[in-house]
Amino acid sequence: QVQLVESGGGLVQAGGSLRLSCAASGRTFSSYVMGWFRLVPGKEREFVAAISRDGGAASLGDSVKGRFTISRDNAKNTVYLQMNSLKPEDTAVYYCAARVNSARISGRFYEYDYWGQGTQVTVSS
Repeated sequence: QVQLVESGGGLVQAGGSLRLSCAASGRTFSSYVMGWFRLVPGKEREFVAAISRDGGAASLGDSVKGRFTISRDNAKNTVYLQMNSLKPEDTAVYYCAARVNSARISGRFYEYDYWGQGTQVTVSS
């Protein structure tokens, strides 16, 4: 069982920045591919970012490329999402997820095995 706890969400003005954190339980965090997704009511879950087990490779969703960065610290069992140049359309609940049975980065939410409870990000115009 893997437990994921997100933090760092909040209210920010357009153009501002936030850094989300996701702390994972367990001793095998370095064996998980980690991802971030976001959800807006009435819309499909959207892929934001994913990072490989060792942090050497990453993928970003088209709508956040050039603005968001994903990173991880395996010594701290934590993955981060640095969000810059935020826009009102980035408003959503952000979820981190762990993929434990594959080493491949994925943007498909159904390929992730464990999910956090989510953290709200609100960007005002």
